Amino acid sequence: MSESFLTPTQGDYIQHHLHHLQLNLHNFTISDGGFYTLNLDTLIISILTGLVFFCLFRSAAKKMQSGVPNKLQNFVEMIVEYVAQLIKDSFHGRSKLIAPLSLTIFVWIWLMNFMDLLPVDILCVPLYHLGILDPTFRLVPTEDVNLTFALSLTVFFLILFYNANTKGAKELSHEWLAAPFNVWLFPINILFHLIEEITKPVSLALRLYGNMFAGELIFLLIAALPWWIQWTVGGLWSLFHVLVITIQAFIFMMLTITYLSMAHGSESGTH
Repeated sequence: MSESFLTPTQGDYIQHHLHHLQLNLHNFTISDGGFYTLNLDTLIISILTGLVFFCLFRSAAKKMQSGVPNKLQNFVEMIVEYVAQLIKDSFHGRSKLIAPLSLTIFVWIWLMNFMDLLPVDILCVPLYHLGILDPTFRLVPTEDVNLTFALSLTVFFLILFYNANTKGAKELSHEWLAAPFNVWLFPINILFHLIEEITKPVSLALRLYGNMFAGELIFLLIAALPWWIQWTVGGLWSLFHVLVITIQAFIFMMLTITYLSMAHGSESGTH
C-alpha cells in the first residue's frame, strides 16, 4: 500500500489528481505514458453521462402527455423550447441536424461539466481500498483536452460539409481564392481562410478545456485545505461553479450554431 496516497503533501495531492486512469494499448495494462494510451476515466464518464442524457430524454418522450405535464416532461420541454428559440434567432439556414445537435451539445457538455461538483476523491478512495495502488480517476471529461478537441473537430467537419454542400464548388472556390483581396492575391486569401477555419475548432476546444481545468485546480486547492474550512469555501465555489459549467456548455452550443449558420450563408434569405 502506498503511503504517499494516504498522507500526501499538498503538492503531491494536486499532482496526483491531475493524472488520468490510462490504458496502454501495447499490452492492455493500466499504466501511464506513451502515445498509444487511452484515458479510461474520460471515456467511461463521457459514455455514462451520454447514456444518462439519452435515457432521460427518451423516458420523457415515451411518457409525453397532452394534459398537465409531469415534472420530467416539463423540464425537458423547457430545455427543448429554449434551444429551439435560440436556433430560430441565430441560425439562418435549413437543417434537420442543427436542433438535435445543439440540444445534445448543451445537455451532454453540461452533464460532463457537472461532474466537477462531485468530491474529487469520490472514486479514488474506493479504488484504493479495492487494492489499486495510487489510483487516479479524473471525474470531469471536459478537463481532458483530447475530448474537447474531439467535440470541436466534429463541429469543424460539419462546418466543412455544410460549406461545400450549400455553397457548391464554384462559390466556395471563388470565396477562398478571391476574398478578401483580389484573385491575383489568392495565396494570401487562402492563408487567411485557413487561419479563420483552424481557429474555430481550436478556440472551441481550448475555451472549454481551459475554464474547466481552472475550475478543477481550484477544487483541488480547496480539497488540500484543512477539513474545517473546506466545506465553507468549497460550498461557495460550488455555487459559483454551477454558473461556470452552464455558461461553458451554452457558449459551446452557441458558437456551434453560429459557425454552422455562417456555413449556410448562401441560404440566409430562404429561412
